[in-house]
Amino acid sequence: MKSALSLLWIIGIAAVVAVPFVAPSLKLLFTFAMAKGLGVLGVTVLLRAGQVSFGHALYFGIAAYAGAFLMTAMPSTDFLIVLLAGVAGATLASIFVGLFVVRYRGIFFGMLNLAFSMIFWSILEKFYHYTGGADGIRLERPTVFGSALNFNDFGMILYYVLVALMVGLGWYTMRWFNSPVGNLFQTIKTNETRLEYLGVSPKRALLSGYVLSAALCGVGGVMMGMAQGVVTPEYVWWVRSAEMVFIAVLGGAGSVQGAFLGALIYEAVRTYASVYAGDVWQMILGGFLLIIILFAPGGLIGILESLFKRKSDKKGGGK
Repeated sequence: MKSALSLLWIIGIAAVVAVPFVAPSLKLLFTFAMAKGLGVLGVTVLLRAGQVSFGHALYFGIAAYAGAFLMTAMPSTDFLIVLLAGVAGATLASIFVGLFVVRYRGIFFGMLNLAFSMIFWSILEKFYHYTGGADGIRLERPTVFGSALNFNDFGMILYYVLVALMVGLGWYTMRWFNSPVGNLFQTIKTNETRLEYLGVSPKRALLSGYVLSAALCGVGGVMMGMAQGVVTPEYVWWVRSAEMVFIAVLGGAGSVQGAFLGALIYEAVRTYASVYAGDVWQMILGGFLLIIILFAPGGLIGILESLFKRKSDKKGGGK
């Protein structure tokens, strides 16, 4: 079953790589889905420890605004530097916030993250002369290795960088889950007391995963900002955080592949439902999630794994 699923993911990645040539009209949808999927991957990391953050869009927005401020001060800044600046901003902020929130668990952990997110949203809204207020900040296209590219060429570069980030960071996250540090982090969900008996600080273990999750959200945020060409306070609004949790559950809570699959399905349903059912598209998404929770608690990934398991069992029974 594992080999069949691995082959399916390879085919899926190949299909994503081919989208700009096979279906150019879908390139922007896939770009947004991959950027958002990286943010969802950050939420997925926390779900492995049994913690839900209702304010993780904070790091999505901090990274996007860090890139925007840098581009405003230095318009010819290279694409890679903007990306690194955004991730650095999200990571530093997560260390500061994380030292406080990792002391709490459950609903307190989730709501404290939400509180920090809403404080930052208020700052973005009120300090209009620096942040542009509700209008946000427009990002000029950065250079790529010193070269100024047109809209289409930059879009292609952005797309394939996102593909590389999706594969690379997805692989790294899975390796991190299986590492000694990652196993300690996941023990917080099952038996936190055992960590204390072993002489390991649960707070320190949770902080390591918290910083990783914020960095992943930061990558998604700064890439989304460059893809859209503008960043607004909506990036850190509580609805964006809830959207990330929604997608993580939809794809499969705790699943790396599910973060990206869920983001793609979410973007596709939202895009087409808002076009053909503009007044009720939120209800369609809510109903879709309700069905998943009731009949497939493992999410979309759980459905796929169940289908492959049944197929494998039938083959085994036939022999």
